Amino acid sequence: MAANAEIIKVLICQGTGGMASGAAAVAAAFTEEFTKQGVEASVGKRCEVVGTGCRGLCANDVLVDIVLPGQTAVTYDFVTPEMVPQIVTEHVLGNEPVAKKVAGEYYTQFLAKQQRIIFSRCGTVNAESLDDFLAHQGFTGIKKAVTMKPAEVIDEVKRSGLRGRGGGGFPTGVKWSFCAASPGDEKYLICNADEGDPGAFMDRSVLEGDPYGLIEGMMIGAYAIGCKFAYVYVRAEYPLAIKRLQLAIDTCYAKGILGENCMGLGFQLDMRIKAGAGAFVCGEETALMASIEGHRGMSRPRPPFPAVRGLWGKPTNINNVETFANVSYIFYNGADWYSSIGTEGTKGTKIFALTGKVKHTGLVEVPAGTTMKEVIYDVCGGILNNRKFKAVQAGGPSGGCLPAEALDAQVDYDSLIKAGAMMGSGGLVVMDETTCMVDIARFFLNFTRAESCGKCIPCRIGLKIMLEILERITHGEGREGDLELLEDMAYDIKKSSLCGLGQTAPNPVLSTLRYFRHEYEAHIKEKRCPSNSCKPLLKFEVVDGACKKCGLCFRVCPVDAVRWEKGQLAVIDKEKCTQCTSCYDACRFMAIE
Repeated sequence: MAANAEIIKVLICQGTGGMASGAAAVAAAFTEEFTKQGVEASVGKRCEVVGTGCRGLCANDVLVDIVLPGQTAVTYDFVTPEMVPQIVTEHVLGNEPVAKKVAGEYYTQFLAKQQRIIFSRCGTVNAESLDDFLAHQGFTGIKKAVTMKPAEVIDEVKRSGLRGRGGGGFPTGVKWSFCAASPGDEKYLICNADEGDPGAFMDRSVLEGDPYGLIEGMMIGAYAIGCKFAYVYVRAEYPLAIKRLQLAIDTCYAKGILGENCMGLGFQLDMRIKAGAGAFVCGEETALMASIEGHRGMSRPRPPFPAVRGLWGKPTNINNVETFANVSYIFYNGADWYSSIGTEGTKGTKIFALTGKVKHTGLVEVPAGTTMKEVIYDVCGGILNNRKFKAVQAGGPSGGCLPAEALDAQVDYDSLIKAGAMMGSGGLVVMDETTCMVDIARFFLNFTRAESCGKCIPCRIGLKIMLEILERITHGEGREGDLELLEDMAYDIKKSSLCGLGQTAPNPVLSTLRYFRHEYEAHIKEKRCPSNSCKPLLKFEVVDGACKKCGLCFRVCPVDAVRWEKGQLAVIDKEKCTQCTSCYDACRFMAIE
């Protein structure tokens, strides 16, 4: 990234992850150091400390780019205020990067296979600056769209091949055409930013890092379907995202970009944020609309679909944040450009949030068709502590768990469904050999059972019974016939539930039964957890042949239940042991049973 010849820029990640790691203090330290050392007077250049959106490698925050005039950016990670004086002295003034503190090869590797389109402005521009947005193609997409007829705009989106990024993967242009064809002058557009999957934060990062980009995508969608009012439904747990989006909306009204005559282009659009209470079921579009209307978030039968009878009984179109963010780039660069990226069935890029037992957690944006193995090993560096990969849970709590033999599956809608998972909104939870797949199925089913609105019996009662069976199995109380009962109930719940929550909630159970049935059988028949994860089945004994006598288990035990001397085999005092699993988690040699 080349710098403006007259400006020294310090780009600091100030997304939620960066702020939690101390980005505000780092920014203040740079401003103070510039003044203290008289940098502007010394070099004759203006200095800017810029708060950007998420950079992706969240585990390494605070991330800072130093951009000197005419040079490419140099990235530092794990930056603290104490590091700032040295960086300013040696790099900004001395033009010599502090080599020991520059992000290592893993950062280059992290970016190498990514194609950052939706995130192209995140991490490079001031997330709160309209001027920065305008300097990076901002609002050129809507200016192009209004030179076309609404039907032509929809055709352009169809030609691009964009599919909804909220989980279902329905073609976006087709969805828009349904709403546009519905009679009536009063229509609504909704952006679903109710991101509820555990470990997922893709939409939040777009809202925090490129709020104007979302507004532009929604303006194009509103023009296409003939809509004059739009809502952004954001979960209230995203205060920074709400703050920056509201600032962007207010600025757009002040500048005439939103309102009665948007940008003087001849169409009207008003926009409002609705903060949701954080109910997972409100990610389902009919429950979301009920929440906006002031009712309890509960799904309703379809048809009629929202495109015919949606918010306040009027035709309504709903897409998620990532979908609208894609729309802007389609009109910047054209449908042919967009459709050249990805696979035949899934065009463009996809953002994934990687969490769990992986070396570099965070957000990645890769072309559709990239394999799961490439995402986990090439982009994110592989498994934490170099342990053995076991599974990846794709698609959030409604997705499936894929084993090592499915790692070559491409990250596109059709390939993941064939493998027994789903794209979902983009959450990937990576698991290693210490993860019990029965317990993972129990964990995700517990989440969806708690988040069920309870309206339909299959979801309300069926998930509760399935959860009770899984809890029995993880406590060593499983019985013959439990697995067959789980499968039968799972398929019945999928077929008969009212909405997508119940229809997909059994997926983690079905996928783990498909790929890890032997673990279920070990729990039931042998009363043993092969991953040594289920506490009621643990022995907490050190295996003589596997123990390397390193003493790590001794050092991490919080209750001094491990006896160890240098060069000696560790011994666990079962009377003191609280079964916290700290020793097991710390041992890299799987020496604790």
